[in-house]
Amino acid sequence: MKNRKIFLLNNISDEGLKAFRDGYNTTGSLDDAHGALVRSADMKAMKFPPSLRAIARAGVGVNNIPLERCADEGIVVLNTPGANANAVKEMVIAGLMLASRDIVGGIEWVKNNANDPEIEEHAEKAKKAFSGCEVIGKKIGVIGLGAIGVLVANICAYLGMEVYGYDPYISVGSAWRLKREVRHEESIDELFEQCDYLTVHVPAVESNRDMINKLSFAKMKDGVRILNFSRGFIINEDDITEALKSGKVAKYVTDFATPKSVLMPNTVVTPHLGASTEEAEENCARMAVQEIQDYLDNGNIHHSVNYPDIDAGVCKVESRIACLHRNTPGMLGKLTAIMGEAEINIANMQNASRDKYAYTLMDIDTRITDEALDKIKAIEGMLRVRIVK
Repeated sequence: MKNRKIFLLNNISDEGLKAFRDGYNTTGSLDDAHGALVRSADMKAMKFPPSLRAIARAGVGVNNIPLERCADEGIVVLNTPGANANAVKEMVIAGLMLASRDIVGGIEWVKNNANDPEIEEHAEKAKKAFSGCEVIGKKIGVIGLGAIGVLVANICAYLGMEVYGYDPYISVGSAWRLKREVRHEESIDELFEQCDYLTVHVPAVESNRDMINKLSFAKMKDGVRILNFSRGFIINEDDITEALKSGKVAKYVTDFATPKSVLMPNTVVTPHLGASTEEAEENCARMAVQEIQDYLDNGNIHHSVNYPDIDAGVCKVESRIACLHRNTPGMLGKLTAIMGEAEINIANMQNASRDKYAYTLMDIDTRITDEALDKIKAIEGMLRVRIVK
């Protein structure tokens, strides 16, 4: 197996890094690196060397990575969905309690009266100002039923809540994992109109910006309580500020501190603590390591955000050729024609596409000739070709 150099942009869990096989070495320099592991570091302005083949994000959000530029340069970007799901789920449940009862206000009262010798007696009188409601029997809408949303929906059902889920792109796996008590609605408006609580778990992509806005609030129950552990920009901050002032929204709990959110009334803001546990960081790092290693060693792609996923298993033939290219008609015909002219037998071929980009893996019985390899690289729309083995 070939030796590989992996560039670390952030502190990555040492336990996770142990998943690398012998021959992988981490480095603090991007020069000549074959892969990169990143958490939150901003890569948008970085120039990537020709050696870089993959970037793995130890987490889910990839808005710190220039996805299209990476695709154009033949760099596969991977993330780790589900690796931190339990940590975020637990934080959401904490947020659910913070939205239901004024725990923060009660704690602040105790701090402010810490020097009162009669605090015990005075607390009995003060506590009614911090009373709230129980969640059992209440309706909660879970917007987005991916790895985190499914866990949240299920635990809310265990808590005795009526759970309504919405996700037009729900996967078969997520659907199977949902408790049967969770009602999957066809329209997000049904959640807005019925639910006492709403919790958002959608991808942090530009198309979801301001997904919840003044039009959404107009459809909601008065006094609705909203949890946002997805991304701050999913909810229009100006619109929710007005909804909080009017009482349309009784409480807002968000994990995203912004200049606007920290000044909103009836709001609890935490500093992006959702996945901040030792276990989540270790899980994300281990998953990122496994993904980038499988791609570099076998050409397999799992959880890419800019190329399609493909798994051809471990290469057991003489050679495997990986072709990253644009999703254009006739590409497979051109590839097979070149291999036929060189009298090279293709033992197995896999191809998949994603939007403008596609990926082809070819297992062959002999070593590819330099001439055939050069012809493949010269195909219009071909972005990167490499011999995996």
